[in-house]
Amino acid sequence: MALYITSLNSGSNGNCYYIGNDSEAILVDAGLSCRETEKRMTRLGLSMEKVRAIFVSHEHTDHIKGIPVIATKHRLPVYITTGTLQGWGVSLDQQLVTSFKAYEPVQIGALTITAFPKFHDAADPHSFTIFSEGLTIGVFTDIGAPCEHLVHHFRHCHAAFLEANYDEEMLDKGSYPIYLKNRIRNGEGHLSNRQALELFKTHRPAFLSHLFLSHLSQNNNDPDLARELFNAEAGATRIIVASRYEETAVYTLEGFPAGTFPEQPAYMQPPPVQAVPPPPQPAKARSVAPAAPPPKSPATKGSRKKITGSPPASTQASLF
Repeated sequence: MALYITSLNSGSNGNCYYIGNDSEAILVDAGLSCRETEKRMTRLGLSMEKVRAIFVSHEHTDHIKGIPVIATKHRLPVYITTGTLQGWGVSLDQQLVTSFKAYEPVQIGALTITAFPKFHDAADPHSFTIFSEGLTIGVFTDIGAPCEHLVHHFRHCHAAFLEANYDEEMLDKGSYPIYLKNRIRNGEGHLSNRQALELFKTHRPAFLSHLFLSHLSQNNNDPDLARELFNAEAGATRIIVASRYEETAVYTLEGFPAGTFPEQPAYMQPPPVQAVPPPPQPAKARSVAPAAPPPKSPATKGSRKKITGSPPASTQASLF
């Protein structure tokens, strides 16, 4: 059985990723309106009738804007942590709300979804892997710094949506106020092109067939620049830039024969706790905002520290 994957949109104006097979599918985040989500799926030949659930990475507006209408209209369960739901502050139909925890796999038909914690300035942020037919798809966006959880899962992906949010020089020379530049690059904001490329070069598996560069900043990145950087190191991996204006094509990954892969691979368990600090910030960034000590691995439980000087969470999504 094959897997079908696409980005319906990726950026500060809305994020939504579709992963499915011939029988069922899930959405990771739903930051587009219900109408726009349905329209883009129709253009791709995808049906909302196959979607079985929405998984929520965190509560920023560009990831959750469409969920209340989509979930209610299509009666879709919303998998969301208690912390994220509290941070969101929106009342959803409790019959549709299902909590999840890091490293406790959720089974949706033949799809196994595993969440793990990440660095981001949200209440309880998580990334996801989706496993089926021996294939693993990763959804890794809104990540302030690489940690051992991210490295551990990236090494097992056959395809991945990986954040490449900003070019460091463009951000440094751009018009954003200092507090916002610092928030983006302080270790709980977003991955730069350089950080994402280093992860790709150092930890990609030989079988990684597709890499979707995701959540590119409108003001501090350039799709052609990001594509060129990664294509130079891509080898046999196909590089796709996930657009903030339109859906990508649907990409097909052929699964492996039944019985040739474990039902739950060992990597679905947490990695040994050993922090992987982010690459050092460039000198200009350090001179503006002195680097904090290397972050430890994000905890699977507990609250996140508050980012001093940040705008309210409800306004953050539109700033990148």
